[in-house]
Amino acid sequence: MVVARRRYTVYFLATFLALLKASLLLANGKAFAYPSIAKPLGTWINNNSDSNWDTEELTLKPILVNGDFVCGFHCKLEENNNCLFAISIFHFVSNSYTNLKMVWSANRNNHVGGGAKLLLSQQGDLTLQDVDSTLVWSTKTAGKFVSGLKLTDQGNLLLFDGNNEIIWQSFDHPTDCLVLGQSLVSGQKLKSNFSTTEWSEGLYSLLIDNRGLFVASVESDASLVYCLSPCSPLKSTTGQFYAEFTNTSLGDGLYPGLGVSFIQLGSDGHLRSFRWVESEWKEVYDLLEDQVRQCDYPLACGEYGICSASGCNCPEPDENETTHFKLINPDQPSLGCSPYVPISCKSHLLEINNVSSFTIFWLDNCYITDIESCKQACLKNCSCLEVDTFYNISVFLKVSSSTVRKRRQNVGVILGSTLRATFSVLLICTFLLLQIKEDPKDAEEDYLGHISGTSTRFAYEELKDITNNFSNKLGEGGFGCVFQGTLADGTQVAVKCLDGFGPGKKSFIAEVETIGSIHHFNLVGLVGFCAEKLQMHLVYKYMCNGSLDQWIYCRDKLLVLGWQCRRKIILDIAKGLTYLHEGCKQKIVHLDIKPQNILLDENFNAMVSDFGLSKLVGREQSQIVTTMRGTPGYMAPEWLNSTITEKVDVYSFGIVVLEILCGRKNVDRSLPEEDAHLVRLFKRMTEDGELLDLVDKYNEEMQSHAAEVVEMMKVAACCLQVEYARRPSMSIVVNFLEGKMDDENKYNFSNPPAPVEVETLGHQTDTATLIPSVLSGPR
Repeated sequence: MVVARRRYTVYFLATFLALLKASLLLANGKAFAYPSIAKPLGTWINNNSDSNWDTEELTLKPILVNGDFVCGFHCKLEENNNCLFAISIFHFVSNSYTNLKMVWSANRNNHVGGGAKLLLSQQGDLTLQDVDSTLVWSTKTAGKFVSGLKLTDQGNLLLFDGNNEIIWQSFDHPTDCLVLGQSLVSGQKLKSNFSTTEWSEGLYSLLIDNRGLFVASVESDASLVYCLSPCSPLKSTTGQFYAEFTNTSLGDGLYPGLGVSFIQLGSDGHLRSFRWVESEWKEVYDLLEDQVRQCDYPLACGEYGICSASGCNCPEPDENETTHFKLINPDQPSLGCSPYVPISCKSHLLEINNVSSFTIFWLDNCYITDIESCKQACLKNCSCLEVDTFYNISVFLKVSSSTVRKRRQNVGVILGSTLRATFSVLLICTFLLLQIKEDPKDAEEDYLGHISGTSTRFAYEELKDITNNFSNKLGEGGFGCVFQGTLADGTQVAVKCLDGFGPGKKSFIAEVETIGSIHHFNLVGLVGFCAEKLQMHLVYKYMCNGSLDQWIYCRDKLLVLGWQCRRKIILDIAKGLTYLHEGCKQKIVHLDIKPQNILLDENFNAMVSDFGLSKLVGREQSQIVTTMRGTPGYMAPEWLNSTITEKVDVYSFGIVVLEILCGRKNVDRSLPEEDAHLVRLFKRMTEDGELLDLVDKYNEEMQSHAAEVVEMMKVAACCLQVEYARRPSMSIVVNFLEGKMDDENKYNFSNPPAPVEVETLGHQTDTATLIPSVLSGPR
């Protein structure tokens, strides 16, 4: 009886509050005089009426409204034939709808006009027809027993059946935005608008690939990737990766900021989050800012534009001081440049030196022969506009041979963009050159000639036999999948299959050159490789216990690692890095040390793997300048200046040591905000003298050796110093771990300062002395 009364009381209060809220909303005006659900046999016509919502940019005829979302016909002002059936998020302020922000549309590439109809048929199909009854868009759900159409308070438009099961939903068909609570699933794409004023699809897309990586690319050619970012997504029961947009993150790799309502892929390729501030939607965070420099965005400076730290400009004059290009608008240099004389087949190539990044690769296969052949091929092809040399040393841009005016221009030398016209002819260029190409086997041999220190070479058919036609998948690496196989002598191997274009090919070259000629017990051995046309594979010794992350984050008591095992793993990693930094003819900086790249054999010996991002450094070089690479959360602060030493590996090692000792991820969004970042928590616990609380709580042996574990944490603290010169070398770390420190090799491991928090890619923390690039804005 008491329970029944309580239930009745709760029900009464809930009903009263709902009615009160509805009354308040109705009092605010016509914004809330619309239903959120419609039944079949519904028809809505796009016409002018007193109930339309007029803003400074468009007229909206509402159909369904729920919370802060409205769906209906959106028409541009004075353009009655430029209308979309769409969903917008809004804030109703003083009878004003000036703050509508479109977050989904059905017909962005096929606009309708006045008199267009939206129909929900008795058969369950939702269709959009233009004024002449032409079918423009459909959910294709006829015959699926649809009971109604609903707009949820999260902004999801859905069709449901008699059991309230979802038949179709707009969340499965995103356009350029994600709203709070929505997930991006592998197989789906965000596609930008063409411009801030043009609603049709634009140049850029963002997706999650089958490796669980965010991939931002030029939509007309998915191989033109300008951002490849780990997102640590979840895997659904169907095996698909997905990244949920929550209050604090998109997946577990991109951070939109607090209080945001939606994320939008802009017409400039930037991925931005927005929240309501006072009376308008304001940008909170550029989610790719830490991973993509401004000059790395395609068309950052428009057609023919050159992007540099000083801004946008046109290519410099040639050796004869002939100027070929001019700014379209000197007051808006980001609009790009135009040639003084139209480019024709009678052209020559203008060389632009010292290029550090180039968005468009004209014919990716050019560098497998020689640059002169590529230049000549380009000059013979009227569609070709530019040639990129191997590793982006310089760019050759096609210009007219006609005499034009001469003028000196003081411009930068980083070519960050090129013609949109190039996008449509890249495949044609590739096809034509492949037709006149030499025998593929000869080209392949030329390509392999660039690789030094190679091991056993396998034929592709051999690898199919070894892996039983690639049937036993072990996992997914940075640029492809990994399969288990068995050699003829019974040796177990792991075969990594790399993508044939772009980063995959460079990763292949880097790995073979780096580890094909070096041998160390704590480095994964390369057994051999395969390179046939676009087939690129690396064959490694098989490590039966997989990667370290599968063990240190695990909560299964049967799989946890004890203190002595973890201590040895730390020493093994240190020895492997010492060999890379000091034991090779050329210093090797790994650049991607993380638990996923530490593999364990049957005896839990740890070996460093995945050299796809590594960098060879001459012994005489104290520092190198290179493009940013690595995994967010493990990258040293000096990456923000792109000038690095081998001490970036020491910093990453420090993060890994903390993860091993604490039994948790560097960033764990399931924890309260103040504890989510391990380095930030480590700093606080160090200052408060509470490091014992950080020792892995799920392992009894770790708890019983807590004092020793805390001493090991001091090694991590030394490795995490902001100033790289204050970090110990890996050989000093090894000596300390082995108890071999002497007076000539002193380093203060006994009482290191707490690591100062800085902002590294993907994570924002605080520090007393921040470098200018950190202070430039929210990350």
